[in-house]
Amino acid sequence: MPSAFAQHLIKPLVLSQRPPNVFSTSQTLSSAQADGGTKEKLQNSLSALNQSLSHSLVVDTIESLTEIEKEKKISASAADFENDLLRDAIISKLLVGLYAEEIDSHLSQATEAETEAEWWADIERSRWNLALYLLQTTPSRLLNLTRVVIQTLRVHNLPVTFSTFTPTSLRSLFPLTDPQRLTALQQALFPHLRHQTLSVKSSAILNSSFTLTLASPGNIFAAIWRALEPLLVLTRLPIEMIRQECAFKRQELEKIRDQRAAALGYLAHMRNDLALSIQEPRHIRACARILINITEGDTSKPSSLSDTHGEPYTGPTNELLALSTAVFTTQKMVHQRLLESKELCRPPRLILMWPRLLLLPPLCIYILRSAYTSRASLAELAFDAKATAEGFVRGWLLDPLKDVIKTVRAGSQDGVIVQKEGIAADLASLERMTLSLAKDQLNYDAEQLANLSNKVRLGDLTPVLQIYEEDIRSPLKSAVTGTLLRSVFIQVQKAKVDIDQTLAGIDKLLKSQELTFAFVGVAPAFGVVYLLGGTLMALWSGGRGIGKYGGKRTMCGVWSAMRYVSHDLYDLYEYSNWITQAH
Repeated sequence: MPSAFAQHLIKPLVLSQRPPNVFSTSQTLSSAQADGGTKEKLQNSLSALNQSLSHSLVVDTIESLTEIEKEKKISASAADFENDLLRDAIISKLLVGLYAEEIDSHLSQATEAETEAEWWADIERSRWNLALYLLQTTPSRLLNLTRVVIQTLRVHNLPVTFSTFTPTSLRSLFPLTDPQRLTALQQALFPHLRHQTLSVKSSAILNSSFTLTLASPGNIFAAIWRALEPLLVLTRLPIEMIRQECAFKRQELEKIRDQRAAALGYLAHMRNDLALSIQEPRHIRACARILINITEGDTSKPSSLSDTHGEPYTGPTNELLALSTAVFTTQKMVHQRLLESKELCRPPRLILMWPRLLLLPPLCIYILRSAYTSRASLAELAFDAKATAEGFVRGWLLDPLKDVIKTVRAGSQDGVIVQKEGIAADLASLERMTLSLAKDQLNYDAEQLANLSNKVRLGDLTPVLQIYEEDIRSPLKSAVTGTLLRSVFIQVQKAKVDIDQTLAGIDKLLKSQELTFAFVGVAPAFGVVYLLGGTLMALWSGGRGIGKYGGKRTMCGVWSAMRYVSHDLYDLYEYSNWITQAH
């Protein structure tokens, strides 16, 4: 079945096809008897096209149409007209089906090329990925190197021995007379060099020994550099060559993707031409030729339907058969051959997995053995970790959360620093002390004592202060026989009451911010849980594609895709202008 994209494009074309059955039942039966079963064959061929299209089905349908054309048994005009309608409907359905298959083929190939290009781009971005890819592909590269050496030995009629693979023998077998010329060994280790020359950076690294031999023998820096040169070349050159290989394959895949995307644009623009061909069958041959050209990759200047004006109408069966061969066979083979010739696809999974398959079993055995040896300490560590986790969850998460809920639901009725009862008791004691002094020394009556009591509650101790002022005129006498000590003790009690009231104000302020303090207490624990959970999620998902918009790598891919779409739309706009001028 065609994809959703292809179905969206061909839906108007299916609706624009003319109905093949325009006669009554009696006319149909009489014409079917007159043409000897030709109409039944055509109807069977038309109904067979309702299933998924394939090359064999197209070939069988075209052969059936060709046989019907050769028989020429119809003589009645009504039957001729009805069979012609059926034949045109079959040809139109074949054309639309092949058009949908061609769209799906280009779409799948463009998607495949884009996926592989993104894979090579991921390898190219990271030096660690380049080194890992070099390790993964080292056995296959060495195998290619061995094959090239053996073939060269057979060409020179030399025996294959172990001494042949020494550096001296290889240097004599593959001499490097020109530093700019690549040997077969280099092409065997890095196959992309068959299609691409060395980059400037790779050439500089490869030719560094050639330039250093020109230095003066007495230069100590040149001597040190010559001593370190093999190590530097061994570390820098392979990574740079691998980077160049990944860049070459990515660029080639992007070219293939752009070509398939341009072809999709041309195919989408051809929908109106296909609708015209369905209404006027004389344009079907030209439309089939255009589709063949697009399938073969010729999208520079496809022919126009205007070229068919004045041509005699002939059956388009040959063009449809060629189009079916191109869509189902030729184009897929050419695409696959192109990918295989330049080795553009990613290596097989076994090549990518062999380091893990080789290193993981002994590593797992070593870890299990070490864990079994230190099982007592590991068990103790596990118990400690469990106790720490339980204490953290209970003491820093659950209990503070319970306090927050309790605060939100009811709040705290008790004071944080002082209690209301203590303040009331200190104030009552001050009041009794003041009234007693006023009654003994000032001879206050009941009404004056009531007024003084109200003033004491408001903090006014003027009578007591007046007595104190009189007593300090003769402090020794007042201390022995007077009321100085009682006045001092009353002022001490007054200071205590003032302190209690100050603490009560602070207590009230703390109670108003009690919920804030509760959340502040539990916030660090939530921060630790958030960081720990994010780290575990990153480890579980591999750390890729994380973020509000999918991560940095996904955003870069989306930005590149938008650029490619803009480029393809501009090409389609130019092609549309050319088609408009041609018409």
